[in-house]
Amino acid sequence: MTEYAVLLIGDEGVWERATPEQRTETYGRHDQYMKALEERGHKITGGAELSHSRTARTLRGSSADATVTDGPYAETVEQLGGFYLVETDNLDDLIEVSKILSDGDGGIEIRACVPPPDEDGA
Repeated sequence: MTEYAVLLIGDEGVWERATPEQRTETYGRHDQYMKALEERGHKITGGAELSHSRTARTLRGSSADATVTDGPYAETVEQLGGFYLVETDNLDDLIEVSKILSDGDGGIEIRACVPPPDEDGA
């Protein structure tokens, strides 16, 4: 099985302005998504909703002289708002199920995770 990161990208301002009803609707889509993944044989191995990007701290440079700044790495309207880690042998179906979360407010990026090297360093 391959593990994929399903990255949820969007305009954080839309979420901040959302009414309680809109937030409930969004969380309902996430419940539907998680149930659909399980029903179709995908395995959720992790994930989280992330705090607003303004709370991020960005480090740049070498460990000896790393500079720490407030805010996200990229200054854009769309930011990473959350993620799922999903194990599956069927990327096409993972993409199909992930359409449940597409609502026009942002995008979804799906990337394979690089497995850790084995004990021999390969």
